[in-house]
Amino acid sequence: MSHLSSLRKCFPLKSGLLSKTFATQTGRKKLVILGTGWGGYSLLRNIDKKLFDVVVISPRNYFLFTPMLASTTVGTVEFRSIIEPVRNTTFRQTGDFHLSYATHLDMKNQVLHCESVLQPQLGYTVNFDKLVIAVGARSNTFNVPGVEEHAFFLKDIPDARKIRSRIIRNIELSLHPGLSESERKQLLNFVIVGGGPTGVEFGAELYDWIEQDVARVYHQRKDQVHVTLVESNQILSSFDESLRKYAEKVTSDCVKLSNGEDLPCGLVVWSTGLSPTQFVKSLGVDKNRNGQILTDKNLHVIGDPTNNVYALGDCADIRDNPLPCIAQVAERQGEYLANLFCGKDEKEFTFQSKGMLAYIGRYQGVSDIPKIKMQGISSWFLWRSAYLTKLGSWRLRMQVPMDWTKTILFGRDISRFD
Repeated sequence: MSHLSSLRKCFPLKSGLLSKTFATQTGRKKLVILGTGWGGYSLLRNIDKKLFDVVVISPRNYFLFTPMLASTTVGTVEFRSIIEPVRNTTFRQTGDFHLSYATHLDMKNQVLHCESVLQPQLGYTVNFDKLVIAVGARSNTFNVPGVEEHAFFLKDIPDARKIRSRIIRNIELSLHPGLSESERKQLLNFVIVGGGPTGVEFGAELYDWIEQDVARVYHQRKDQVHVTLVESNQILSSFDESLRKYAEKVTSDCVKLSNGEDLPCGLVVWSTGLSPTQFVKSLGVDKNRNGQILTDKNLHVIGDPTNNVYALGDCADIRDNPLPCIAQVAERQGEYLANLFCGKDEKEFTFQSKGMLAYIGRYQGVSDIPKIKMQGISSWFLWRSAYLTKLGSWRLRMQVPMDWTKTILFGRDISRFD
């Protein structure tokens, strides 16, 4: 008993703690957010949690700062430096986040069917008063044969890890004796399909890696590594479906072009636009020709009988007012819905672009900002400064500059790990 009394003195129990943590919340509407991308995370950070019981459902438990994803493929920035755990955002209960997929939506009865990522046979349902669909989109293969099987995509951290591992593998394998010259050339030719920001920035990071780190560590291979960009008409334009006219087929070691040319390669990165997720495909609501959910100008899903389902980001499109599928649109939509739900903003959603920034390699950037158009090292500095301020937490704002500094002083990490 004396030991128990001592423990009670050291760890006093606060009355009502369990009921506060685990009791069902009453008197507030339940807001369910599907997805932890730019739109969903923006809504989560800005919503007044005193007014709603917020439940987030997503197959990943972090927010990814996508503008720096290409940097992780070669080690300029490390993976954990650009992700922010969703649970770091204040929740009322520990159960307010579910690592799950949404599989079916019963709009009429306001019930969402889900399936656990960790245990797929574990299914459950979630009731809601308001639902926001922010599930993003998949890469669009345009039904080009072999893309799903042989190409690499660049949408998330696991994609970047696979690309990084393949790049190091190919360099190391090219040094093995016994390889023919044609086999060596095939391994060291990297093909990027798509001239949008993702493809261009990945190509820029890859170029820097070749010039700085291959030259430093694999100096005998520097002049043998080649990067080929396959695009429809011009780089840094909007994604163009006509790419399928250029890339006809992808195999494990080659990209076949429609003009009959074969591009032997050891890596194909496919970055040619967006297509809907399986969940979005399953919804019986109005969609545009790209499969995106159509909404009104308040982001209500058109065809929802309850008027309590909303959609934003890459998975949605405002009828008669299409917007580009970019991070700043989704982020602004998340802020707009947070204000709308809290009664602060009842006007229709409007969007004004803050401009575009892109890195093109060798400490050069391009900036297309209202009234300001720049290129060169000043644009690169602006690119880094702007994105550094946009990182979600001070932890990331410290880690990213540290990664940049380590890269300049010591080079990129060339270790291969799966």
